[in-house]
Amino acid sequence: MEQPVHFRRRPGRPKGRAVDPLARESLRRLLGGETLRRDLLIEYLHRLQDAHGCLQPPYLVALADALRIAPAEVYEVATFYHHFDVLADGESPPPALTVRVCDSLSCAMAGADALAEALRTSLGAQTRVQRVPCVGRCATAPAVVVGQRPVAPAALGPVLAVVDAVRAAPDGDAGRCPVPGGTGAARADADPSWRVLRTLHDEARDPESVFAALEAAGLRGMGGAGFPTGRKWRIVAGQPGPRLMVVNADEGEPGTFKDRHFLETEPQAFLEGMLIAAWAVGASACYVYLRDEYAGLRAMLEHELAQLRADPPLPASAMPELHLRRGAGAYICGEESALIESIEGRRGAPRLRPPYVAEVGLFGRPTLVNNVETLVWAQRILAHGPAAFAAHGRRGRRGLRAFSVSGRVREPGVKIAPAGISLRELVDEHCGGMAPGHRLHAYLPGGASGGILPASLADLPLDFDTLQPHGCFIGSAAVIVLSQVDRARDAAASMMRFFRDESCGQCTPCRVGTAKLQPLLAAPAWDQALLGELATVMADASICGLGQAAPNPMLGVMRHFGHEIGADAPRSLA
Repeated sequence: MEQPVHFRRRPGRPKGRAVDPLARESLRRLLGGETLRRDLLIEYLHRLQDAHGCLQPPYLVALADALRIAPAEVYEVATFYHHFDVLADGESPPPALTVRVCDSLSCAMAGADALAEALRTSLGAQTRVQRVPCVGRCATAPAVVVGQRPVAPAALGPVLAVVDAVRAAPDGDAGRCPVPGGTGAARADADPSWRVLRTLHDEARDPESVFAALEAAGLRGMGGAGFPTGRKWRIVAGQPGPRLMVVNADEGEPGTFKDRHFLETEPQAFLEGMLIAAWAVGASACYVYLRDEYAGLRAMLEHELAQLRADPPLPASAMPELHLRRGAGAYICGEESALIESIEGRRGAPRLRPPYVAEVGLFGRPTLVNNVETLVWAQRILAHGPAAFAAHGRRGRRGLRAFSVSGRVREPGVKIAPAGISLRELVDEHCGGMAPGHRLHAYLPGGASGGILPASLADLPLDFDTLQPHGCFIGSAAVIVLSQVDRARDAAASMMRFFRDESCGQCTPCRVGTAKLQPLLAAPAWDQALLGELATVMADASICGLGQAAPNPMLGVMRHFGHEIGADAPRSLA
């Protein structure tokens, strides 16, 4: 006889958590009844968090139902990104205002630890004080962000004053970041004629002439890898259409803030460079991925892109679609394939390659990925000619680049300097020398992953392909300068804490390796044999550059600062 089937739930009732009708209606009002798209999941999560201050389970379930995906998909994305506060059932929402204190290396050197403790004591339980990784304001360290308002350089009194101002502001304005220069403001770089772009289009120039000009100038990608820009554009243009373009404005490397500088001071040059690149490779759409810490820039870019849509510089048939996407606090999304995963509404986990994103990128289409600085230089080269750019440079190098300089120098900031300049020349000629009372001890030439070098090697050219024999690379040119009051080993430990927190967790060598290395670097004496073995495994077996390069500062210390890693070495980071 056939046995009856016993269900653990009533037939016809959906599996899993039921959708709360109130949450569904609230979500519908928040999203304005628009047709929802899976690739906009992260944008919807931002809207929910902006509205409620956190992500509560009923709203996440309602969002999953509206998108017709499993709640697990929504939860795995929401919990991946640092800037989303995902509550558990029954958990109380966080305080209405969060004060974030940057504790990356430059800010730690400027007293961020003591400032964070003072703010916790002064603000009490009604305000949440968080220690966070780099917020892109290293030149004015220490940096604090109150809501979305940056305070840099920060001190207890000014931060408390901003907290009071935010609390007193209307609810809709609390914690919002002011727009740099105001939307629609006149800027020094403004060229409303879009001369270069229109000339290329109106004269029906062959894109090959653009690729050749970039190659003649010697322009290489300024995001870190240094791939020749003209060659990259040519490769993408040669792929079958439709093609897409992505702008990587998610600079999260500790010590890096050059893209913020260009967006604040030269947005017109950046936008024209982006449109030129899209024209040259035949991209039908451009996606600008901006780090979430740059709230003021996001408002500015929203305005500028709306203006471009309303009054395009080219005929509608020649204009790409323009999209602005908001990061959510994940350093790994600076890696181009992880960034593409994030734009598609998923966790920012790097893809295995090949295929490369130039062949199979965003939404499966051939994709050009450039960072902000590269596009600014491309616009300048095409406006003034490749010879003007290539005429700069030292020691046989060609061109200019932007160095983000922070640490123990008199005048930190973004410094436009010739390719091939040395650290000593950069500090003396562009930074006013070392800060008073400080003398050069060590420096990081390429941010968290670029390694660390002693003062004795301060005359090396800061350029691509020149630092590798010394265990370093220039990367995004985030230069952090240490003095005699600092220890290189403390800098390496700081960077390893950052990598441990920022590992996406996809591959075991990086996920486990960073977690193992961090406590080993905190030990009074380093076990160099074990550290070297772990570093080799990470470099050989990690999927992407994060795990491969994470040991670089540690290896630099072992190579150049052996006297610092014994149990009797003096403390530093005063």
